[in-house]
Amino acid sequence: MTFSLATSTIEALGLDPKPLARLRELITAHVAEGRYPAAQIAVARHGKLGLLWTIGDARLEPQRAPARDDTLWLLYSNTKVITACAVWILVERGALAFTDRVADHVPGFEANGKGDISVIQLLSHQGGFPSADVPREAWEDHELLRRSVSAFTLEWTPGSRVHYHSGAAHWVAAVLIEALTKTDYRVFIRESIAEPLGLADDLFVGLPDKAHGRAVDMHEPAPDGGRYVRRSEDNTPEARRAGRPGGGGYATARGMAAFYQMLLAGGQLGGARVLSPRTIAYVTRNYTGDRVDGNMGMPMHRGLGPHLRGTTDTIRGLGSLASPRTFGHGGVGSSYCWADPDSGVSFAYLTNGRVPDPWHSARLDRVSNLVHAAIV
Repeated sequence: MTFSLATSTIEALGLDPKPLARLRELITAHVAEGRYPAAQIAVARHGKLGLLWTIGDARLEPQRAPARDDTLWLLYSNTKVITACAVWILVERGALAFTDRVADHVPGFEANGKGDISVIQLLSHQGGFPSADVPREAWEDHELLRRSVSAFTLEWTPGSRVHYHSGAAHWVAAVLIEALTKTDYRVFIRESIAEPLGLADDLFVGLPDKAHGRAVDMHEPAPDGGRYVRRSEDNTPEARRAGRPGGGGYATARGMAAFYQMLLAGGQLGGARVLSPRTIAYVTRNYTGDRVDGNMGMPMHRGLGPHLRGTTDTIRGLGSLASPRTFGHGGVGSSYCWADPDSGVSFAYLTNGRVPDPWHSARLDRVSNLVHAAIV
C-alpha cells in the first residue's frame, strides 16, 4: 500500500539538519543509558515525509526483536486526539453539535448530576469525573460500557475546573460515537479516519490479531533499579484488541506525523478529505485559557482533543520554543506528537518505555525543542 505522504528530505523541506542530527544523538544516548528499549521519530512538512528513523528493540522477551519502520507503538493518550477526531467528523456530518449535552444523545448519562455536561466540556477535560473508569469486561461488552459511563459520579461541578481525565472522558466519547452511529467506535474510527486517509496499516484503535506481531512491548523502570521490565498489563492480546479510546491506540511514527499533516492541511491527506478547515480551526482553539489543569499543575490550553502551546512559561511536551499555535498530545511517560500551523511541520516521537517525571517532561522539552530549532 502506498503511504499517504510522499518521501522527501530534510533539506528539501527547508529544515536545518543539524538540530535533527542532535536529536538522533540524544535519543541514541537515551537508549544506550537504558532509559527505554526503542524509539521511532518522524518529521513531515507540507504533505511530505522528511525523516523516519527507528532505533532499539521492540521486544526483549522471549527473544530480542529489533524495532522496524513498520513497528506499531502503543500511543497511550495520543489516542485521545484520534477518538476526538471521530466526534469532530460526526459534528461536521450534522449528527450533533459541540454545544449539545452528552445526555441529549446518550440516554441515562444524565444520572448523578451529569445532565448538563456539554461535548465541549467533555473533550476539554472539564466534565467533572476525572477519576472514573469502566470495568475490563466493558472493553468488549458495549452495553455494559454504556451503563458504566452513565453511572459515573461527579467529583466537582462540570465546567468549574480543568482537570485531565485520563480515561473517563473518552470512554464517554466512545459511547457517544456508538449511540450516534450504531457502530462499534473502533470500526467507525477505522472506516472514517484510518482507511480514507490511507493509514489503515499505520493507525489503529483496536489492534487486529494479525497486527499483534508488529506491536512493541511496553516497559518501565525495574523496581530494583535495573534497566527496565515488561509492563504485563499493556502487552496482552486483550488490551491490544480493546482499543481503549483514551489510551489504547497503536501507530507508527509516520502514521501520526501524517495524521497531524492532515490537520495542518485543512482536513485532507493524499487527496482524501475527512474534515473541513473550519472544523479544524474550531477544535484547535484554546477553550480553557490560562487556567491551571489540576492534574498537570500548569495551564494546558485545551482544545477539543489536542492542547496548544499558548504563551505561558511552560507547556507539557510541545516544547517551550514552539509557536503559540502548535497543538498536539502526549502518551503517559512515553511519547508526544504535534503539529505547528505556522511552519507546516508535524512531528511524532514514540517509545516503548513508560518513565516517570521529572525526567520524562524534561526530555520531552529537549526533544521537541530540537525539532523547533530545525524550522528555518
